[in-house]
Amino acid sequence: AVVSTQSGHYGRGHMVITAFVTSLFSKRPGSKLVKAIKLCSVGAVCFLVYLFALPANNGLVDAGKNDLKVTDKVYFDMAIGDEAIGRIEISLFGTVVPRTVKNFVELSKREGKEGYKGSKFHRVIKDFVIQGGDFTRGDGTGGKSIYGDKFEDENFTLKHVGPMWMSMANAGKHTNGSQFFITTVTTSWLDGKHVVFGKVTKGEDVVKKIEETKKGRGDKPQQDVVIKDSGVLPVSEGETVTK
Repeated sequence: AVVSTQSGHYGRGHMVITAFVTSLFSKRPGSKLVKAIKLCSVGAVCFLVYLFALPANNGLVDAGKNDLKVTDKVYFDMAIGDEAIGRIEISLFGTVVPRTVKNFVELSKREGKEGYKGSKFHRVIKDFVIQGGDFTRGDGTGGKSIYGDKFEDENFTLKHVGPMWMSMANAGKHTNGSQFFITTVTTSWLDGKHVVFGKVTKGEDVVKKIEETKKGRGDKPQQDVVIKDSGVLPVSEGETVTK
Protein backbone atom coordinates (compact mmCIF):
# COMPACT_ATOMS: atom_id res chain seq x y z
CA ALA A 1 0.00 0.00 0.00
CA VAL A 2 1.14 3.55 -0.73
CA VAL A 3 0.61 6.23 1.91
CA SER A 4 0.70 9.86 0.84
CA THR A 5 3.26 12.04 2.65
CA GLN A 6 0.84 14.95 2.38
CA SER A 7 -0.81 13.93 5.67
CA GLY A 8 2.44 14.69 7.50
CA HIS A 9 2.54 18.19 6.09
CA TYR A 10 -1.07 18.69 7.09
CA GLY A 11 -0.46 17.60 10.70
CA ARG A 12 2.43 20.02 11.21
CA GLY A 13 0.51 22.81 9.49
CA HIS A 14 -2.52 22.24 11.71
CA MET A 15 -0.34 22.59 14.82
CA VAL A 16 1.17 25.83 13.52
CA ILE A 17 -2.27 27.32 12.82
CA THR A 18 -3.66 26.25 16.20
CA ALA A 19 -0.74 27.78 18.13
CA PHE A 20 -0.88 31.01 16.12
CA VAL A 21 -4.63 31.48 16.52
CA THR A 22 -4.45 30.74 20.26
CA SER A 23 -1.70 33.33 20.75
CA LEU A 24 -3.69 35.98 18.90
CA PHE A 25 -7.05 35.55 20.55
CA SER A 26 -5.91 34.70 24.08
CA LYS A 27 -5.06 38.36 24.61
CA ARG A 28 -7.52 41.10 25.54
CA PRO A 29 -9.65 42.08 22.54
CA GLY A 30 -8.72 45.41 21.02
CA SER A 31 -10.30 47.69 18.45
CA LYS A 32 -12.13 46.48 15.34
CA LEU A 33 -9.03 47.32 13.31
CA VAL A 34 -6.84 45.10 15.50
CA LYS A 35 -9.36 42.26 15.20
CA ALA A 36 -9.40 42.63 11.41
CA ILE A 37 -5.61 42.52 11.28
CA LYS A 38 -5.61 39.38 13.41
CA LEU A 39 -8.14 37.66 11.15
CA CYS A 40 -6.13 38.57 8.03
CA SER A 41 -3.00 37.16 9.67
CA VAL A 42 -4.76 33.86 10.38
CA GLY A 43 -5.96 33.69 6.76
CA ALA A 44 -2.46 34.31 5.44
CA VAL A 45 -0.94 31.57 7.60
CA CYS A 46 -3.65 29.08 6.56
CA PHE A 47 -2.99 29.80 2.89
CA LEU A 48 0.80 29.36 3.24
CA VAL A 49 0.44 26.05 5.09
CA TYR A 50 -1.98 24.78 2.42
CA LEU A 51 0.35 25.89 -0.37
CA PHE A 52 3.40 24.10 1.04
CA ALA A 53 1.39 20.94 1.76
CA LEU A 54 0.44 20.50 -1.91
CA PRO A 55 2.13 17.52 -3.67
CA ALA A 56 4.26 17.90 -6.81
CA ASN A 57 2.19 18.18 -9.98
CA ASN A 58 2.37 16.54 -13.42
CA GLY A 59 5.78 14.98 -13.00
CA LEU A 60 7.63 18.26 -12.56
CA VAL A 61 10.50 17.89 -10.12
CA ASP A 62 10.56 21.63 -9.49
CA ALA A 63 7.74 23.79 -10.83
CA GLY A 64 10.23 26.61 -11.38
CA LYS A 65 12.70 24.60 -13.41
CA ASN A 66 10.52 22.67 -15.88
CA ASP A 67 12.36 19.42 -15.17
CA LEU A 68 10.40 16.27 -16.06
CA LYS A 69 10.96 13.12 -14.04
CA VAL A 70 12.08 10.14 -16.13
CA THR A 71 10.16 7.05 -14.99
CA ASP A 72 11.13 4.60 -17.75
CA LYS A 73 13.61 4.34 -20.61
CA VAL A 74 13.43 2.33 -23.85
CA TYR A 75 15.98 1.63 -26.59
CA PHE A 76 15.67 0.92 -30.33
CA ASP A 77 18.63 -0.60 -32.20
CA MET A 78 18.14 0.65 -35.74
CA ALA A 79 19.14 -0.48 -39.24
CA ILE A 80 18.54 0.88 -42.72
CA GLY A 81 18.53 -2.04 -45.11
CA ASP A 82 21.34 -4.34 -43.95
CA GLU A 83 23.33 -1.54 -42.30
CA ALA A 84 23.17 -1.03 -38.54
CA ILE A 85 23.04 2.71 -37.87
CA GLY A 86 23.01 2.88 -34.07
CA ARG A 87 20.80 3.05 -31.01
CA ILE A 88 18.01 5.46 -30.07
CA GLU A 89 17.28 5.89 -26.35
CA ILE A 90 13.94 7.35 -25.30
CA SER A 91 13.21 8.79 -21.85
CA LEU A 92 9.57 8.47 -20.80
CA PHE A 93 7.39 10.51 -18.46
CA GLY A 94 5.10 8.08 -16.67
CA THR A 95 4.18 10.55 -13.93
CA VAL A 96 2.47 12.73 -16.54
CA VAL A 97 0.98 10.04 -18.83
CA PRO A 98 1.21 6.66 -17.04
CA ARG A 99 -1.11 4.65 -19.31
CA THR A 100 0.54 5.88 -22.51
CA VAL A 101 4.02 5.16 -21.14
CA LYS A 102 3.02 1.69 -19.91
CA ASN A 103 1.70 0.86 -23.39
CA PHE A 104 4.95 1.96 -25.05
CA VAL A 105 7.19 0.15 -22.56
CA GLU A 106 5.32 -3.14 -22.81
CA LEU A 107 5.28 -3.08 -26.62
CA SER A 108 9.03 -2.40 -26.58
CA LYS A 109 9.52 -5.77 -24.85
CA ARG A 110 7.61 -7.68 -27.52
CA GLU A 111 8.33 -8.70 -31.13
CA GLY A 112 6.65 -9.88 -34.31
CA LYS A 113 2.94 -9.10 -34.54
CA GLU A 114 2.83 -8.21 -30.85
CA GLY A 115 5.46 -5.51 -30.43
CA TYR A 116 8.08 -3.15 -31.79
CA LYS A 117 11.05 -5.50 -32.26
CA GLY A 118 11.34 -6.22 -35.99
CA SER A 119 8.88 -3.49 -37.02
CA LYS A 120 9.61 -0.58 -39.39
CA PHE A 121 9.48 3.19 -39.57
CA HIS A 122 7.03 3.34 -42.47
CA ARG A 123 6.79 7.12 -42.89
CA VAL A 124 9.63 9.64 -42.97
CA ILE A 125 9.10 13.35 -43.70
CA LYS A 126 12.11 15.64 -43.58
CA ASP A 127 11.74 18.63 -41.24
CA PHE A 128 8.64 17.12 -39.68
CA VAL A 129 8.54 13.58 -38.22
CA ILE A 130 9.63 9.98 -38.52
CA GLN A 131 6.78 7.55 -37.80
CA GLY A 132 6.67 3.88 -36.80
CA GLY A 133 4.98 1.38 -34.55
CA ASP A 134 2.69 -0.41 -37.03
CA PHE A 135 3.81 -3.95 -36.30
CA THR A 136 0.67 -5.65 -37.65
CA ARG A 137 0.56 -4.24 -41.21
CA GLY A 138 3.67 -2.13 -41.56
CA ASP A 139 2.06 0.57 -43.69
CA GLY A 140 0.45 2.92 -41.17
CA THR A 141 -2.98 1.32 -41.19
CA GLY A 142 -2.43 -1.16 -38.36
CA GLY A 143 -1.03 -1.61 -34.88
CA LYS A 144 -2.71 -2.19 -31.53
CA SER A 145 -2.27 -1.25 -27.90
CA ILE A 146 -1.91 -3.44 -24.81
CA TYR A 147 -5.40 -2.29 -23.81
CA GLY A 148 -7.08 -3.41 -27.03
CA ASP A 149 -7.07 -2.01 -30.55
CA LYS A 150 -7.36 1.61 -29.37
CA PHE A 151 -7.24 3.62 -26.16
CA GLU A 152 -8.15 7.16 -25.15
CA ASP A 153 -6.08 10.35 -25.27
CA GLU A 154 -4.69 10.52 -21.74
CA ASN A 155 -3.94 14.25 -21.66
CA PHE A 156 -2.16 16.95 -23.65
CA THR A 157 -0.02 18.33 -20.83
CA LEU A 158 3.27 18.00 -22.72
CA LYS A 159 3.78 19.87 -25.99
CA HIS A 160 5.67 19.40 -29.25
CA VAL A 161 8.19 22.10 -28.33
CA GLY A 162 11.12 21.05 -30.51
CA PRO A 163 12.89 18.13 -32.16
CA MET A 164 13.19 14.65 -30.62
CA TRP A 165 9.86 14.58 -28.76
CA MET A 166 7.95 11.28 -28.85
CA SER A 167 4.21 11.45 -29.46
CA MET A 168 1.33 9.10 -30.26
CA ALA A 169 0.12 8.91 -33.86
CA ASN A 170 -3.63 8.56 -34.23
CA ALA A 171 -6.58 8.64 -36.62
CA GLY A 172 -8.52 11.20 -34.59
CA LYS A 173 -9.72 11.65 -31.03
CA HIS A 174 -9.17 8.66 -28.69
CA THR A 175 -7.67 6.37 -31.36
CA ASN A 176 -4.23 5.64 -29.90
CA GLY A 177 -2.83 2.20 -30.66
CA SER A 178 0.88 1.46 -31.05
CA GLN A 179 1.94 3.93 -33.72
CA PHE A 180 4.15 6.83 -32.66
CA PHE A 181 6.29 9.54 -34.18
CA ILE A 182 9.46 11.42 -33.30
CA THR A 183 9.54 15.11 -34.18
CA THR A 184 12.53 16.55 -36.01
CA VAL A 185 11.40 20.19 -35.64
CA THR A 186 8.93 22.11 -33.48
CA THR A 187 5.40 21.00 -34.42
CA SER A 188 3.21 23.16 -32.20
CA TRP A 189 0.15 22.74 -34.46
CA LEU A 190 -0.04 19.14 -33.18
CA ASP A 191 -0.50 20.29 -29.56
CA GLY A 192 -3.86 19.24 -28.17
CA LYS A 193 -4.25 16.57 -30.86
CA HIS A 194 -1.46 14.07 -30.09
CA VAL A 195 -0.28 12.82 -26.70
CA VAL A 196 3.41 13.57 -26.02
CA PHE A 197 4.95 10.99 -23.68
CA GLY A 198 8.73 10.93 -24.10
CA LYS A 199 11.87 12.37 -25.64
CA VAL A 200 14.91 10.99 -27.44
CA THR A 201 17.82 11.65 -25.08
CA LYS A 202 20.50 9.65 -26.88
CA GLY A 203 20.93 8.78 -30.54
CA GLU A 204 19.70 12.04 -32.03
CA ASP A 205 22.18 11.42 -34.86
CA VAL A 206 20.43 8.12 -35.60
CA VAL A 207 17.09 9.94 -35.88
CA LYS A 208 18.74 12.37 -38.33
CA LYS A 209 20.08 9.48 -40.43
CA ILE A 210 16.57 8.08 -40.68
CA GLU A 211 15.22 11.53 -41.59
CA GLU A 212 17.75 11.79 -44.44
CA THR A 213 17.07 8.36 -45.94
CA LYS A 214 15.69 8.31 -49.49
CA LYS A 215 11.93 8.08 -49.79
CA GLY A 216 9.47 6.93 -52.41
CA ARG A 217 5.73 7.38 -52.76
CA GLY A 218 3.77 8.14 -49.63
CA ASP A 219 6.93 9.18 -47.76
CA LYS A 220 7.88 5.49 -47.48
CA PRO A 221 11.64 4.85 -47.18
CA GLN A 222 13.14 3.15 -50.22
CA GLN A 223 15.09 0.85 -47.90
CA ASP A 224 13.43 -0.65 -44.85
CA VAL A 225 14.13 1.27 -41.65
CA VAL A 226 13.92 -1.49 -39.06
CA ILE A 227 13.91 -1.71 -35.28
CA LYS A 228 16.27 -4.68 -35.10
CA ASP A 229 16.04 -4.87 -31.33
CA SER A 230 14.14 -3.05 -28.59
CA GLY A 231 13.84 -3.23 -24.85
CA VAL A 232 13.99 -1.46 -21.50
CA LEU A 233 16.96 0.33 -19.92
CA PRO A 234 17.54 1.18 -16.24
CA VAL A 235 16.71 4.69 -15.04
CA SER A 236 19.10 6.51 -12.71
CA GLU A 237 17.69 7.81 -9.44
CA GLY A 238 16.54 11.41 -9.82
CA GLU A 239 16.96 11.36 -13.62
CA THR A 240 15.19 14.24 -15.36
CA VAL A 241 14.76 15.85 -18.77
CA THR A 242 14.36 19.58 -19.28
CA LYS A 243 10.87 20.37 -20.54
